[in-house]
Amino acid sequence: MKTWHFIGILLPLLGCSHGSPAENEAQVQQNKNVPIIMESPEPIQEMAVPNPNQKQDQHQQRKSKALLNVPLIKQNPELKYGCEVTSLAMMLNFAGADTNKMKLFKEIQKDNDPLKRSANGDILSWGNPAEGFVGDMTGRRAGYAVFDKPMVDLINRYLPGRAVNLTGKDFEEVLDHVSAGYPAVVWTTGDYRLPDRWESWTHGNEVIKTPLDLHAVVLVGFNETTVYLNDPLSGRKQVPVNKNRFIETWKAMQSRAVSYR
Repeated sequence: MKTWHFIGILLPLLGCSHGSPAENEAQVQQNKNVPIIMESPEPIQEMAVPNPNQKQDQHQQRKSKALLNVPLIKQNPELKYGCEVTSLAMMLNFAGADTNKMKLFKEIQKDNDPLKRSANGDILSWGNPAEGFVGDMTGRRAGYAVFDKPMVDLINRYLPGRAVNLTGKDFEEVLDHVSAGYPAVVWTTGDYRLPDRWESWTHGNEVIKTPLDLHAVVLVGFNETTVYLNDPLSGRKQVPVNKNRFIETWKAMQSRAVSYR
C-alpha cells in the first residue's frame, strides 16, 4: 500500500471533483491544450438504430463514425463528486426518461460505511463503490465514487429490463452500442490519461484498491481516431479525445461501462 502522509489534504479532492473550483478551472484550461485532445469534431451524421432482423455480424453493422446529440448536464455546483449520476442523467434524458441529477443523487444506492483514518491521515477503512456511492456526493464531506452495478440497478428503475452492463467487455462492444444509437456512461480519469494516484483501504474483509483520480463521462460518439465525450465536470459537450489513449485509460479503470437498449 502506498502511504499518503498528506492524505488529509488530498481527501477532500477524491473522486471526480479534482480539486477546488479554481483548480478545476485551471485543469479545464490545461486540458484544452494537452495532446490527447483532438481538433474540433467534424460534422457526423447521427446514427440510426439498425434493424434487429438483419443477419450481419454486429461489428460489420457498425458504421465508421457516429455522434449522438446527448444533452449536456453539469455536476457542479450541487454535486461536487457526482460525475456518475450526472452522466447517468444525461444518458437517461437522451433515452426519454423523466429524471435529473438530483433525483438520481437521492436514488442511487449508498455505501454508508464511515471513513476512518490513521493518526497521520492514511485511509484505513471506507465503503465499497461496487456496492454503492462512497462518501458524500455533495462535497460537504469527503466523497469518492460509485461503480457499475448500482448504476445498472438505477437504469432498470427508469427503463425496466433495458439496462446493459458493458463492464469487462471489449471496447468494440461499447462502440457497437453507440453505433446502434445508445450512449454509454464510461469510467475514466479527469484528464483521460492513465491514473497515477492510487490508494487502498479495507471494507470488511475486502481490500479496496482504486485510483483517486476517477471520473465518469458519457461516450456519445467516435470515428477511426477519436472518441467524443460529454464531460459533467468540465461542462464540455462532445469533447474529442484520442481513441487509443482513451481505451488504455478505460482498461486501467477496469473497463467499466453501462448503457441501455
